Amino acid sequence: MADWGPVVVAVILFVLLTPGLLFQIPARGRVVEFGNMHASGASILVHTIIYFGLNTIFTIAIRFHIYTGFSQSMADWGPVVVAVILFVLLTPGLLFQIPARGRVVEFGNMHASGASILVHTIIYFGLNTIFTIAIRFHIYTG
Repeated sequence: MADWGPVVVAVILFVLLTPGLLFQIPARGRVVEFGNMHASGASILVHTIIYFGLNTIFTIAIRFHIYTGFSQSMADWGPVVVAVILFVLLTPGLLFQIPARGRVVEFGNMHASGASILVHTIIYFGLNTIFTIAIRFHIYTG
């Protein structure tokens, strides 16, 4: 009944494409920087576009699914839409960062750390699971 494929793909891509963890495009004064743990509005936009593209490829084009029961044959854009929106909202430093430098939370600081990426990934996984598996938010196209 439940399709865990989109959740697994979305969580892995969330971690890999968090601006500043592995890379940041565009970076401060450069096209790309690796492991700088910073973000900017432009880099969040670019990473979101990359995230949307890869998530769409794995979820819709390749149809990577992990079913626990019944399966659907139509394309389901619901998990992609949920994943992309959550990616933007939960990118560490854009709206908030938990934990922050010397604080529990900071708002709009455009920084990330290993700990904040871990916490945001756990929050991301929980919310994505709620929308995709529990609530079953779906947008089917033929």
